[in-house]
Formats: sequence, structure tokens, C-alpha cells
Amino acid sequence: MSRPLVSVFDISSADAASSESTLPAVMTAPIRPDVVQYVHQLMMKNKRQPYAVNKLSGMETPAISWGTGRAVSRIPRVPGGGTSRSGQGAFGNMCRGGRMFGATKIWRRWHRKISVNQRRYAVASALAATAVTPLVMARGHKIDEVPELPLVLSDSLRSVNKTKDAAAILKRFGAFADVQKCDDSKQVRRGVGKMRNRRYTMRRGPLVIYDSSEGIEQGFRNLPGVELTSVDNLNLLDLAPGGHLGRFCIWTKGAFDKLDTIFGTYDAAGTSKRGYNLPHSMMNNADLARIINSDEVQSVVRPAVTASKVLPRKRNPLKNPDVMASLNPYSTVARARAIEKANMNKEQREKVLAARRGERKVRKAFSARKQTFYKAASANGELSL
Repeated sequence: MSRPLVSVFDISSADAASSESTLPAVMTAPIRPDVVQYVHQLMMKNKRQPYAVNKLSGMETPAISWGTGRAVSRIPRVPGGGTSRSGQGAFGNMCRGGRMFGATKIWRRWHRKISVNQRRYAVASALAATAVTPLVMARGHKIDEVPELPLVLSDSLRSVNKTKDAAAILKRFGAFADVQKCDDSKQVRRGVGKMRNRRYTMRRGPLVIYDSSEGIEQGFRNLPGVELTSVDNLNLLDLAPGGHLGRFCIWTKGAFDKLDTIFGTYDAAGTSKRGYNLPHSMMNNADLARIINSDEVQSVVRPAVTASKVLPRKRNPLKNPDVMASLNPYSTVARARAIEKANMNKEQREKVLAARRGERKVRKAFSARKQTFYKAASANGELSL
């Protein structure tokens, strides 16, 4: 896979590039905002400090319930008399001065384990996002006058140890507007955090990444919003603050070239991360519409159906023999056998019914003779034996 070349600028001039460097393979890794946000959330949980309320809070009174029969609730009440406190409800979470419901404990599950591969995937995605100009601008960085992204400067940047020289370099390459944005955004924090050693809030500015320090930390550390880190200690919290991709990064040439050694390429593994391979994209071309509309795909797909689809009328297989035969071919044989059996049963039934009809005729004839004899005998008068 061919990788583009990135211009390397000398810190004394931003007009033309002094040399070129190959784009590291990690800059072409797939950008996964979901992985970055998930890992960032877990990493922030690992910075929490356990807290809990006193286990005796709200329970430090010899309160006892008055019981029933006094037209008051059965909540425990403070003993004594003569003060406004006596007779007040106690202990319950609905009472003034009572304990809280579900008191917090220090053995809560504060921290989370994070897969090493997931952390590396998130860092690779964050690094790849730093080379995409729309993502960097969408994050709020002022890079309108930056000549190229990623911005790579010569290794002489490592020896800049004066703040005025660092500011001059940033102005020369159009990056000081981002620093000015951070300085303008500084304000007092709302809430009680201002009393807890975090009085001010300020936006994040450029991230200066170097391979070895020759005084660069003293030069850039006093600029508002500017942060520094070593390429060997790249952190997701620095590359994607708040879980948002697109941090504006300023690289030294040595740090930029060292990325292939740290993360490896698609052909060779890195030396500092054992058993790690760069993640691959599921699609080489993310323009799905262009793929679908290409001549190669359209030549083999079926033509679009323009006529409205008419659904066939649903037929009941229990009432339609043809439908049942299509579902169960044996149903034809079973149906013929059932009809034959029904015909045989019908013939036998007719014979039985004919025999029963003959017997009924005989009984009716005998009953008629009985009636005739009874009438004749009754006409002759009463019989005497």
C-alpha cells in the first residue's frame, strides 16, 4: 500500500518544505469514534477517588418511636423536652438530620479494566483522526492558516527553550490562533469545583509531540492550552480529550518517523508493542454509493423492478386440494384412500340400514295387528275367564 508524503518544515521558514517524510501507517488506521469514546470513558473512571459518607451520620441520637395511639407517625423521635429538637423525627431518610438512603461506600466498583488491544485501537484511531483536517476543525481548533496537516517541523524544534521563541514559531506556522482561542476561553469554573484546586476552565490547544527533549518543555509549557508529550507515551486522554477525535498535533520529524517503529506497518510489526498489528479497515473504499453505482456492480445486478408487486391471493390448503398437494405430495394418495374408505363404509352402512329398515317394518306390522286385535276384542265386550 503506497502512502503519501508529508512535508517537513524548518522552524525558521514556513514558505517551503525543507524535506519530506512518509506518512506513518498508523495514520491510515480506521477511525472508530465508538471505540475511542468507550475507552476514554473507562479511562476517566480509573481516575476517580473513592468517597463515602460517615457510617454514623444521622444515627447519632438515642431516638425511639412513641408507638401507636398518640396520633403521630411511628418514626423514631428525639427524646427530651424544652428544645425544638425534642420530638423531631430521626434516623429516617425523610427526616431533617437523618441518614441518607443507600449510604455510599468506599468499596464501590470505581475502576474498570480495559483490554490492551482496545486501548491500542483507540490510540491508533485518535492518531489517524489528527491527520484529517475536517475532524480537527470540527473539534474547534483554529487551523485556517496552518500550511499542512499533519504539521511536521524539523528536529531543531526540540531545542527551543524560550517561550517567546515558541510563540514566534507558532505564529509563523499559523498555529498561534489556536493558542489565542484557549487564552480567551479561560474563565472561572461554576460550582464548588473552584474551591477544590480546579478554579479555572480552558479549552485545549495544540499538542506538541517530540521524540527527545532538549529544552522544548521549557519553551512551550507556559503557552495557554499547549500541551507536550513524548511519542513513546502517547495517551488517549491527550489525543482525544473528552472522547472527541481530531486533536491538533504538532510533530517533530523524529517523533513523526518513529510512529512506524512504535505501531508498526501493515507489512511489519512494531518493536515496542509485542504481538500487535495495526487494525485494518473493513472496506478499502468507504464511498458506498460510488461502489454501488459503479459499472462493475451495475453490470451484474438484476434490473430494478418498476411494476408494482401484486401479492397472490392466499388459499387455504385445508380446503384446496391443489395447494395441499403442493405442500404435501402424499396428500393426494391419502385423500384417495380416505374417499375409498368412506365409500366402503357407505356401502356397509347401507346394508346395515336396510336390515334395520326391514326389522322396523316387521315391528310396525306386528304393532298394527295388535291394535286391530285390541279394537276387535274391545268391541265384543269385556272378557271373562
